[in-house]
Amino acid sequence: QVQLVESGGDLAQPGGSLRLSCATSGSIFRIYTMGWYRQAPGKQRELVADITAGGTTTYTDSVKGRFTISRDGAKNTVYLQMNSLKPEDTAVYYCNAQKSGFRGPYWGQGTQVTVSS
Repeated sequence: QVQLVESGGDLAQPGGSLRLSCATSGSIFRIYTMGWYRQAPGKQRELVADITAGGTTTYTDSVKGRFTISRDGAKNTVYLQMNSLKPEDTAVYYCNAQKSGFRGPYWGQGTQVTVSS
């Protein structure tokens, strides 16, 4: 069974930083595109950022210049570094793994990020 284990969600002040982590198995990490989605109350889940196995990244416009997605092959872990946080970043953040033509997509359990003073 594929597991995506997230950590790092917390309460942060506006302008602050958090780093989310998502660990999975090597067989998934090596070939799947890994991503972070978020869902705020009353809103649809949206893609925040993703990174292919080759390292190509995509970001939603609202986080460009503030968030950075990266992956560590030695740890089979994908990270989301979030800087200059805003109250509108408040949401449950979900790790995702997907690849066209393969099983999935797979989701983590979600981690809460709250940005408030």
